[in-house]
Amino acid sequence: MTLWFSPKGAHSEEQLINSLRIVGQKIKPETKLHCILLLIIHRSRPAFTALVNRLYRGKKMEYRRLGKAGLKVSALSLGSWVTFGKQVDMNDAKTLLKTAYDGGINFFDNAEGYEAGESEKIMGDAISALGLARDTYAVSSKVFWGGDKQMQLGLSAKHVRDACDAALKRLRVDYLDLYFCHRPDIDTPIEETVRAMHNLIQQGKVMYWGTSEWSAQQITQAHAIARQEHLTAPSMEQPQYNLLHRDKVDGEFNSLYEQFGMGTTIWSPLASGLLTGKYNAGIPDDSRLALPGYEWLRDLWTSEDGKKKLEKIRQLSELADELDIKMAHLSIAWCLKNPNVSTVILGASRLSQLEDNLSAMDVVSKLTPDVIERIEAIVANKPAAAERFGQ
Repeated sequence: MTLWFSPKGAHSEEQLINSLRIVGQKIKPETKLHCILLLIIHRSRPAFTALVNRLYRGKKMEYRRLGKAGLKVSALSLGSWVTFGKQVDMNDAKTLLKTAYDGGINFFDNAEGYEAGESEKIMGDAISALGLARDTYAVSSKVFWGGDKQMQLGLSAKHVRDACDAALKRLRVDYLDLYFCHRPDIDTPIEETVRAMHNLIQQGKVMYWGTSEWSAQQITQAHAIARQEHLTAPSMEQPQYNLLHRDKVDGEFNSLYEQFGMGTTIWSPLASGLLTGKYNAGIPDDSRLALPGYEWLRDLWTSEDGKKKLEKIRQLSELADELDIKMAHLSIAWCLKNPNVSTVILGASRLSQLEDNLSAMDVVSKLTPDVIERIEAIVANKPAAAERFGQ
């Protein structure tokens, strides 16, 4: 939703309402009263905008099939990496999940490796406390990093099953809608992992299984084994995808979408916050890059290559200003423009972040072909199309 508001000269209720232009919505009487009271108390556009956005949140959520699967997930989803169990406690988690759910989000992403399982426990407890109907949302887990003991790592048949059982308990559900192999495991035959995932589906513990940060060759091998052995093939991949990181989604995976009907649940659409523009002038103390334990991420963006990318972000920020949209909205909307993206996983440590990012749905239409072309000129990282010979 796009909101324009100018408090100047709005001295009466009618003048105030006339100063609002909300796309596709009519102002309800109760909304008028809230708006007037807020104007009187705050006299501020940000607070006024936040209230109206909250009242109308969730009106434009889009739902997309998970590749060729019948499951339809919300175009925006909520993940818990770095946040739940680290920056977000139980009470905050309830607020974030309820806000996401009310905003139309029906997919919540998690993993055994997120804060050593604490992230899944907080999410499970919060969803249970909210009383969300199990047939109205999908929840995921990922297997690979379950602990520091040898058998708690990797994609062996034993760990795939043990990790699933543990995730079910932490998330307080009877089955996982989506279950990902968090990374490829070169020490375990892919056939063993495919069979382990197939068995969990046969047992009713998992609905769909997929991969995360696998190569196209590894995914193709998994499909070949599944076809040969009459097992269940992976339905989706969870890759990193954003304006600065796109080689797999826009390049390497191109043949997989049509060949296998692969869905994608992409993560880090804002590149750990860099694509919000908040790092343009340095690293804020309350940002992800300033968190203990994430020095590797900070070093990545303070390197020479990172500095070059930051310059591109500054240019993208100028374009966003020209379009009168937020840099974060432009970044998320760019991901949403890709028809091969099933859902964009959002991360949020504060309610205001989530509410703001939900409104990115409303600016997708502003990314016209001309705007996309300007974006491509700035980032200059589009993977080359497959070369045709003899034509």
